[in-house]
Order: sequence, then C-alpha cells, then structure tokens
Amino acid sequence: MKVITLCGSTKFKKQFEQANRYLTLQGNIVISLAFFEQSEGIEITEEQAELLGNLHFRKIDMSDEIFVIDVSGYIGSSTEKEIEYAINNGKIVNYYSKSELAYPFR
Repeated sequence: MKVITLCGSTKFKKQFEQANRYLTLQGNIVISLAFFEQSEGIEITEEQAELLGNLHFRKIDMSDEIFVIDVSGYIGSSTEKEIEYAINNGKIVNYYSKSELAYPFR
C-alpha cells in the first residue's frame, strides 16, 4: 500500500475523480484536492491560493509518490513546482498521460 498525492490543474476535476477511484481500488491511500476552483468557478484570494499551495506541499511530504493529472500533456506553473518539490524530496512521480487512465476502456 502506498500513499499517493494527486497533482494537477483544478480544471481537470473529472480526471482527478477517475484517478482517485482507480488508484484507491488498487489499494492505495489517495490524497486529492479539497475543491476544484477552476472547474467549479470558485474564486479564491491570493492568500487562499498561497495557503492551498503550502497545504499541497505538506500532502506531498506525507506521500510516497505523486500522480500528475496532465491531460493532453498540460502542466501549469503550480504543478511544475509540485513536481520539482516531489523530485527534490525523493518522491516517485507518475503521470496520467502515461497511464492506462489516459486511454479509457470502451
């Protein structure tokens, strides 16, 4: 059993939910986002954005690896920082775009 933190743009709510289900059913503990401000149209302040970013780094600290939700290869600046942070802290980094999740079964 591993602890995996999901990272990526909040505009990919559907893919976050898909990855969370898939990884959980494989017996992993999955840490995700509290909410999806871009998908849900929630406005946050700069202070709240900074708080959420710092909380996400703490989630990465608690994880064995991160799973990057990079739909169509998209990685924003916040996600780039999370990937760099994970690598610098010895975490495994896996990507949605390189997983079977990117090619759903029909």
